Amino acid sequence: MNTTITNNGLPKLPQAGSGTGSGTSANAAASPEASVAAPRSADQLKLTDSARALQEVARLGDASPIDAKRVEQVRQAIADGSYKVDAGKIAERLLAMDQQLGGTDKA
Repeated sequence: MNTTITNNGLPKLPQAGSGTGSGTSANAAASPEASVAAPRSADQLKLTDSARALQEVARLGDASPIDAKRVEQVRQAIADGSYKVDAGKIAERLLAMDQQLGGTDKA
């Protein structure tokens, strides 16, 4: 008994050759390169802004934006007790950052 399955009017899609299907094993054995599809010229890749930023950071590598000299100066000032904290300046900058992030204007 034979049963024929049709595509019921749907478009026929190209099937990926796995090498184990019927009919393609002879062609694959004759030329192994035939089963490897060449990349199409219309293929495109669009990166998000986040992905671009990550790539940029990766390109910088060891080029750190941290000022090692300034870090050492602050470390020494903390160690000898001469480092002064300006609480008003910190509060102003925190409020400005909150407003930039969409917080309410309380001032």
